[in-house]
Amino acid sequence: MGLEGSVHAQEGCWGRRRGSVCARGQPVRVCPSRGAGRCEAVRMLLTDQGQEWQEDVVTVDLWQKGELKKSCLFGQLPKFRDGDLTLYQSNAFLRHLARTYGLYGKDQREAALLDMVNDGVEDLRLKYAQLIYQNYENGKAAYVEALPGQLRPFETLLSQNRAGKAFIVGDQISFADYNLVELVRNHLVLAPGCLASCPLLAAYVERVSARPRLRTYLESAAHRDRPINGNGKQ
Repeated sequence: MGLEGSVHAQEGCWGRRRGSVCARGQPVRVCPSRGAGRCEAVRMLLTDQGQEWQEDVVTVDLWQKGELKKSCLFGQLPKFRDGDLTLYQSNAFLRHLARTYGLYGKDQREAALLDMVNDGVEDLRLKYAQLIYQNYENGKAAYVEALPGQLRPFETLLSQNRAGKAFIVGDQISFADYNLVELVRNHLVLAPGCLASCPLLAAYVERVSARPRLRTYLESAAHRDRPINGNGKQ
């Protein structure tokens, strides 16, 4: 979880609060980064589920003072608070929200498959982060060349679920869908032709991105004006 390098000096505390139909919920606060970072899939999930949240952005200067870092469980951000629950690690946020909003599959079998998919997404995200923060200039060409092969497992999974016309697992959206779509969208900026050999994945990303609330968010300045990564490379 700590391979995003300098982005952690810019990520902060996240919070979510339930919408008007869930007025009993406590405000949730999240410390996000100036860039989309690891919080963007959480933003997409909350938006698509019709929820509101609060964000506290931590500046580099504040982070470098060291006191906030000492207070963080693993010495890094983002941080997520939902009522009296405080979480670190972005995938813990996603899984907590998945359990809260019924986004963890319809049974244990689907939940297990979703865990597998999300771990696969994270494997690719770590490779992406290493490229962006450690080897962008020298490694981009080789990374882009290998990218279709890295995306192929997700194409295969889609082909096994209603011929790619549903979600990554089952027939209801899940936390893993938000995480996967967010990461693939980032790769489409890095390598616009990366889905040429993955037609099901390309259609799936378009289909999920076109969900009404999500489309509105993805077309908004709040999303478009936020850099993908903390160092400005994408």
